[in-house]
Amino acid sequence: MDFMTVWKEGLLNQFFKANSLSETAGLAVTIAAVVLCMVISYLIGSVNFSIIVSKNYYHDDIRLHGSGNAGATNIMRTYGKKMAVLTFAGDFLKAVVASLIGRLVFFGYHGAILAGLFCFLGHIFPCYFKFRGGKGVVTAAAMILMVGPWWIFVSLFVLFAVIVIATKYVSLGSVICLMVYPILLDRAGLKGFSVLAAIIVAAICVFAHRENIKRIMNGEESKISFKVKDRKPVSEEEKEDER
Repeated sequence: MDFMTVWKEGLLNQFFKANSLSETAGLAVTIAAVVLCMVISYLIGSVNFSIIVSKNYYHDDIRLHGSGNAGATNIMRTYGKKMAVLTFAGDFLKAVVASLIGRLVFFGYHGAILAGLFCFLGHIFPCYFKFRGGKGVVTAAAMILMVGPWWIFVSLFVLFAVIVIATKYVSLGSVICLMVYPILLDRAGLKGFSVLAAIIVAAICVFAHRENIKRIMNGEESKISFKVKDRKPVSEEEKEDER
């Protein structure tokens, strides 16, 4: 069994080819695998690194500051660039891990889409943090990269950069890019579940950014700034004192 075959089809499909299962048994295994893929990906997505960073480095909850969003942008505004990079890396890599599990273990390309989608949902509605998470933009970006084709990720990244540089609104760039995503998939000749998943991600992203959209329309949305000073993390001694 070579790696490229597993990459394209997943281990589960290889299992089906190697073992002659009855129609009922095959259906049962497939349903169980789908559910397992969704659950694992959701649990991975629920690991929200902005909340973890704020609690471990500052003994705080990022959701009590700024926009109240548990995401990298609010982390940067509140705690600075270093913590934002750490948060971004964690939220990006968790979607990479989930997509790889979905692709290699379960259903190949479609497994990566399913895993990416539920990782995205886990980030927004994390079971570990009372279902109050971020807006899923970084996680969605990782999903887009892992699902491919690569030129769609590059195109959306360039579009995002242009919008943010021109307007200083991260939320506007995020919403527009995820709304364009299903269109690019369709132009790439991809149909069915991949486009449906992209539409779901775009719809949830718009809903999650509804307050940002209102503030943009009213001219009240905060603009991104890279001049935030990094706050000093809480020391172990200070944590012990608070305990």
